[in-house]
Amino acid sequence: MLGAFDAEKIAFISYNDIHDIFYINDFNWNVTPSNHKTKEFQLIYEKVKNILEKDTLIFFYEKDDKILKKFIKTNFVLGKFGITKIKIDKNNFMVIYNKWMNAVKPTIGVNWEIAKKSGIIDGDFYLADLLSRENKTLKEKLFVICKNDKYELDRKIDQLGMFNYRKASFSDEQKSHKEFWNKYERPPKEEYWDYIVERRDLLVPQDVRERKGSFFTPQIWVELSQKYLTEVLGEDWQDDYYIWDCACGTGNLLAGLTNKYNIWASTLDRQDVDVLKDRIKNGANLLESHVFQFDFLNDEFTKLPNGLQQIINDPKKREKLVIYINPPYAEATAQFLTRIYFEIDNCILAEFSTLKSISGQHFVDFRKFFRTRLIKSFVVPANTFDNVKGSFPIGFKIWNLNIKENIEFISSDIFDKNGDYIGVKKYYAYINSQYINDWIKPFRALKNDPFLIGKFPFVGNDFQTQAMVKIVNPKTIYIKSAGQFLINFQNLIKASIYFAVRKSIKATWLNDRDQFIHPNDNWEKDKKFQNDCLSFTLFSNNIRSEYGTNHWIPFTEQEVNARDKFASNFMTKFIKGKLKANINGDLLGNKVSISELLEFSSASKAVFKAGLTLWKYYHAQKNCNVNASLYDIRAYFQGRNKNGRMNNKSKDKKYMNLIKVLRENLKVLAKKIEPKIYEYGFLKK
Repeated sequence: MLGAFDAEKIAFISYNDIHDIFYINDFNWNVTPSNHKTKEFQLIYEKVKNILEKDTLIFFYEKDDKILKKFIKTNFVLGKFGITKIKIDKNNFMVIYNKWMNAVKPTIGVNWEIAKKSGIIDGDFYLADLLSRENKTLKEKLFVICKNDKYELDRKIDQLGMFNYRKASFSDEQKSHKEFWNKYERPPKEEYWDYIVERRDLLVPQDVRERKGSFFTPQIWVELSQKYLTEVLGEDWQDDYYIWDCACGTGNLLAGLTNKYNIWASTLDRQDVDVLKDRIKNGANLLESHVFQFDFLNDEFTKLPNGLQQIINDPKKREKLVIYINPPYAEATAQFLTRIYFEIDNCILAEFSTLKSISGQHFVDFRKFFRTRLIKSFVVPANTFDNVKGSFPIGFKIWNLNIKENIEFISSDIFDKNGDYIGVKKYYAYINSQYINDWIKPFRALKNDPFLIGKFPFVGNDFQTQAMVKIVNPKTIYIKSAGQFLINFQNLIKASIYFAVRKSIKATWLNDRDQFIHPNDNWEKDKKFQNDCLSFTLFSNNIRSEYGTNHWIPFTEQEVNARDKFASNFMTKFIKGKLKANINGDLLGNKVSISELLEFSSASKAVFKAGLTLWKYYHAQKNCNVNASLYDIRAYFQGRNKNGRMNNKSKDKKYMNLIKVLRENLKVLAKKIEPKIYEYGFLKK
């Protein structure tokens, strides 16, 4: 292939088609190619003009992103010869139609409103293109046919026995049309032709827009879910299976399905039913008698249409029923799945939902009875759905309820917000797991402990609550908390392990539902891991000196050139093994040593070094707070906005560089801690 590209697009052409020009004798190849007036340019252009217009494959980086990547992956393969274009079949011809609407339709010289009144729709032009070879329509009985560079429509035989027709041409000399269809292999297999023509009703324009529901399923994920159903159930699944969307809203999940005689749609909202029936009048591929109001969580199945009742009441037919839904999220999802599981027990369940039902701590009881087999699934970012702002995964899962087995984990394909495949992710069921909060709670200090140095809240066991896990002063009041872990000198290392485990791996939309669990005992012998966790915690906490004595200063007065003595040297004494207690157990006495010298890894030492430089720079400021914490130092340099929030940046360039170095070293330390988190069982891989 030869390729040419600019800032917005790239074009490919087969080298084989134009290689002859490289063998022209006495040709001056030193001529500037951008000068189109030279005889050399004109000579080359005349030789390749027809080939370029006919066979060039042009892809725009943004709108053709997925197609371009697929084209490269398919065609740029060692040893491959010839071009493989995208194939069109009975399951994706609607997807291609939607793309054609944006790329080709605007260039056709037709007044679409007038044409529609005559019974001619844009879908007729699409069919004329689709069922063509070299821009000549192969089926003569279509309303519109393509003839090279124009369309013929409203074709009739006049009194002389001759064809009389109107024609439509292109406003851009057929440029967009050629660019579009060069990417696809047409016509489709002949076995699909009659089926596609019979489904012309699917191409009727939707004059009534779908009203957006709470969790409106984007078209990109609708198409992908139907692709997965095709892969699982076979190419003819829409003819072989019955489909019921029992939480259909305005029916956008059913867009693209072809066999309306096998589709049922129900919803709780009467208004949604009216919208759906209005859509049917404007071309939606559903039967009015198959669309009905039904409260799936409360109504008896005797209220269902007779045809659907017969399917549900017949065990054999039930095996051919696909419950295809995107139900309300949160607890309602489990309620939908529960009724389907117990009352339509051997059907195929294809559902969009969060991963709470698989991994959530509060769905353990649900997972104990929901015993079935996952056939195939994918996950996508939740914020690609309308009105969903959270950063968590939404999964599409195809279950075979006819097979009963415990769910230990599921493996899901991952797609990013653009619909690009990026890997596979496991989601565990945690049926018999104890969680990380179960592990740490027995170690917490008592409220009346005379020497509390900090605390953190118990706020769940997963990544979605990561931002809420903060070590603060003992007297800080939480806005919301299910409890608190109080820190003293005895549990400081364990508290640091908990904190570092919860915070050192970045929370993403993909791991949002992953649960931190009770570890094995191997961490107890790993002093380097323990000390790395302490180092991470010392430079990541939210202690503020204004709320009480700061016991978390990791340096001595001499090391930072402090202008006065600290209120507490607890942390440096703890690190150096010099912490003592008197006979009564009070800290800082002179009788019994209660700490040992801690040895740190090179990664921890790098963090301490970066932190020391920052502390020294702060203590060089005229109005510094001698007992400042890391939080205080950040607030000093970064300041606060009018709402009282700390700013993200400081005007002090030296500080910005110092805090950057500290954060970079903390990232290195976090990466060192990460594999130990999996090794010691705090997280499942």
